[in-house]
Amino acid sequence: MKIRGRFAPTPSGRMHLGNLLSALLAWLDVRSCGGELVLRIEDLDTQRTSPEFAAQLMDDLRWLGLTWDEGGLEPEYMQSCRTAHYEEAFHLLEEKGLIYPCYCSRSERMAASAPHRDDGAVVYSGRCFHLTAAERAELERQGRRPAWRVRCPDLSVTVEDGNCGTYTENLARDCGDFIVRRSDGVFAYQLAVVVDDALMGVNHVVRGRDLLCSAPRQAWLHRELGYAPPRFFHTPLLLAPDGRRLAKRDRDLDVEALQARYAPEELTGLLAFYAGLLDRPEKVTAGELVGQFSWAKVLKNDVVAGSA
Repeated sequence: MKIRGRFAPTPSGRMHLGNLLSALLAWLDVRSCGGELVLRIEDLDTQRTSPEFAAQLMDDLRWLGLTWDEGGLEPEYMQSCRTAHYEEAFHLLEEKGLIYPCYCSRSERMAASAPHRDDGAVVYSGRCFHLTAAERAELERQGRRPAWRVRCPDLSVTVEDGNCGTYTENLARDCGDFIVRRSDGVFAYQLAVVVDDALMGVNHVVRGRDLLCSAPRQAWLHRELGYAPPRFFHTPLLLAPDGRRLAKRDRDLDVEALQARYAPEELTGLLAFYAGLLDRPEKVTAGELVGQFSWAKVLKNDVVAGSA
């Protein structure tokens, strides 16, 4: 079976060093086995994203030598243009009795009495699943607009991650009923990414380790929608010196600042060093890394950027 991977950035600003690390590893994963790479633009929230940022990130990827085989600023690869596909999946889940409206405010969801995961994330209690028709009608009368959640079963789902190894979550206990459509009508990431990966034929998903906890629910959602789940590979995160995960607000590590300090080969070598592919930073092109790439070399633990 031909490997099809993807890089799926959100065009809400310039990419940072951590985004580039994920892009490089996704590119190497595909190129090392003669596969294909899709560039998908995850612009679900059009209030936060723009085509201008999407065009800029495409230029930044080309500058680093990370080309793709299909995708980019074509409507079929932009989530903002794919609503009909998400609608279809939403209605299928609805027909299966897995969807219900949730009227909880953020403060109600985040209440101290709510269940929490070991990492501090809130697990939704499922309170709105038990509302009667009359209670829902009253909330509607008060002007509350519901988000829509999928009802998770008491089921343990195991993912064999290609970098992090075996990872298991009980959907009801560790995940909880998650949102698939926001109260403003925008479809949520968890549903959109599953539909897109399935319809685009993506069978290798390479992304940051912060999304590892999403893998079991997405694998389950794939199966509920009649799709085969992809193989997941979660990469180490790059951290700021104070231990924070890099974000787009870290302007000294965004692509604009990096281009002023590094040539493409220097930055690629630094990324390869952070990933565990090189013993030390040295000039190298992405193409020169293909022949020696192996997931066995990629680090599993997060890395502090600047430790070079």
